[in-house]
Amino acid sequence: MKNMLQAITDKVTTKKGMWITLASWLIVTILLAVFAPNAKEYEVSRIDSLPEDAQSVIAQSKVDEYFKDSNGTPAILVFHNDEQFLFQDLVDVSSQIENAEIPGVEQVVPLSTLPPQAAAGFFSEDQSTAILPIMFDASLETTEIRDSKDEVIKVVKENSDLTLYVTGPAGIATDSLDLFSRADLVLILSTVGLILILLIVIYRSPLLALIPLLAAVFVYEVTMQSLGILGKAGLQLSNQTISIMSILLFAAVIDYSLFVFSRFREELKNYENKYDAMRAAMKEVGMPVFFSGGTVLAAMLVLFFADLGDYRNFAPTFGTTMVIIMIASVTLVPALFTLFGRKSFWPKVPKVGDAKVKDNSIWSKVGRMVVKKPGLYVAIVGIFLLISAANMFNLNYEFDTMKSFPEDMPSRQGYELIEEKFAKGELAPSTVLFEGKEAVTKEEQDVLRDELLAQNLVSDVRINGTAEENRVLNFSLTFEEGPYDIETINAMEQMIANSETILKDADADGKLYFAGETATKVDDRSTNNRDVILIVILETILIFGMLIVLTKSFKMPIYMMGTILVSFLAALGLGMFLTNLFFDIDTIANRVPLYAFVFLVALGIDYNIMLISRFQEESRNHSVKEAVQIAVAKTGGVISSAGVILAATFAVLMTQPVQLLFVFGFIVAVGILLDTFLIRGVLLPGLIVLLEKDKAVSKEN
Repeated sequence: MKNMLQAITDKVTTKKGMWITLASWLIVTILLAVFAPNAKEYEVSRIDSLPEDAQSVIAQSKVDEYFKDSNGTPAILVFHNDEQFLFQDLVDVSSQIENAEIPGVEQVVPLSTLPPQAAAGFFSEDQSTAILPIMFDASLETTEIRDSKDEVIKVVKENSDLTLYVTGPAGIATDSLDLFSRADLVLILSTVGLILILLIVIYRSPLLALIPLLAAVFVYEVTMQSLGILGKAGLQLSNQTISIMSILLFAAVIDYSLFVFSRFREELKNYENKYDAMRAAMKEVGMPVFFSGGTVLAAMLVLFFADLGDYRNFAPTFGTTMVIIMIASVTLVPALFTLFGRKSFWPKVPKVGDAKVKDNSIWSKVGRMVVKKPGLYVAIVGIFLLISAANMFNLNYEFDTMKSFPEDMPSRQGYELIEEKFAKGELAPSTVLFEGKEAVTKEEQDVLRDELLAQNLVSDVRINGTAEENRVLNFSLTFEEGPYDIETINAMEQMIANSETILKDADADGKLYFAGETATKVDDRSTNNRDVILIVILETILIFGMLIVLTKSFKMPIYMMGTILVSFLAALGLGMFLTNLFFDIDTIANRVPLYAFVFLVALGIDYNIMLISRFQEESRNHSVKEAVQIAVAKTGGVISSAGVILAATFAVLMTQPVQLLFVFGFIVAVGILLDTFLIRGVLLPGLIVLLEKDKAVSKEN
């Protein structure tokens, strides 16, 4: 691999190879822009996350099979008035919606045919709020549902004075689509602007700021068109995944560009010819940079083994992105820097014979400090990381996805009106389907209903309908607490586990199926826990094995993986402590820990690879202490600046209108800063000094 990579970089860094490389990237980018679709054309607001064999998925398919009217995308129309309004007002507006024959609206509850007692259930106790369930065609795309929803809102506005909020799955999906379509532009502009400012401030050179961004723009365009091809072929592209991918892309390209130009600047002090300097630079950093990208790629591909669609969807999207980034890091990036040569560093142009590292630089001092008292600094950093990691035991998970959205989002406003004006459990009643072996009498139905009603936290059970000549029963089950509360999810999990006992006590011969939001959360939680354990183990083993190949050592990968794993736990604990302290966020979505693990381990190991590669290079001719000191001094500047930029780039996710991305971006930013300054700068060098032994130093040099 190293020889093949060296052959590629040797050709890229010649004058002819440089022009061929740049022309090839330009031609490919133009062709893809003209002929390939863009990934944005295939973005969806949500994907099916649970596996097909999850009990709630099986249950829902049973419900759809026996009760075909329930097959569609439901929405809840929430009507509100500051004063009381009459049932007839609601009947009139629902009739207007029906008569409008809006495309895509399949079913509206026929209020005018309901008895007064049943109709009362659609109103809040103070008569200021009413709900009306409707159903959209299941075959509609989210954009088509949005158009139909807008027509419903228009009809209501023209025919009543009521304020309407559309919530439920259809309302949430369409609002999410609108949110991300606006937020994506903010994300890209914020990312590019922040990186540009940081690069200029840190390096004080306009070209050093523009060249990495130019490379990132090429990579972004090629990646988005490539993902568009995959989207056209059938790959679902989640808008959250695309948002995170954009951040990863800019962060990784800038990171690898910094590693390349840092070594290029060093070699320009040895070589007059810019092509010779870049060839020498890529000889030393080409493999570490390419391998760093490989660890990120491997981390993403492991997600194919996850059961949850949210995680599995990351694998092809990020895998494709990382392959393009890896190719760019050893072709486009060195070619661009070679093109501009010494001018890249204007006004501080490096000259042959300049000092390579100043003895009084910050990282030279840090290197000497750690080498002098490694035990002390390892202990101090280790204790801080362990204390931070201990806060993990205080993590509180939030399963109500609505709480993650902005407070002024219409579907959230409607949702919270229901939560305020109606019983909490009415937000999303669960469906319990009984599939019997023979017809069930009215008395037997009542007995089974009473058994379900007797279960923990259940407040009401109603029979929604029957099918197959009373062999199949559909119950609507409401809990005392909200459908997404931990207590409710636990109660549903217990009920599912005790389903056979429930049937036995009711003397019913058949099987129970549990569908709905709460049952889905039960499966989501258990599947997520399984995925976290599996992915953490697989990624740790895989990256550990790759590090053995890179370092040709067994001990080095132990230091590298051990420090990164501790750093991840500390970042999670410290990150949640700080989000609570500064942003008053005391809960975390259950996706965040694994998201953070994948990115912090994959990206954090990059810095360890750069440090260890330089240490091994210097240890050929120096003692362990000298090699550590030189490695810290020579890589400190570029890694610290890369870390600050990378952390700031992920922090841009805090501009997104979804709390999950806000918390994820903040935790990853915290973790990267820990990796940059404490792990790579102090802990890992200290461990090397303490645990590595000197080898015989070559006298030839």
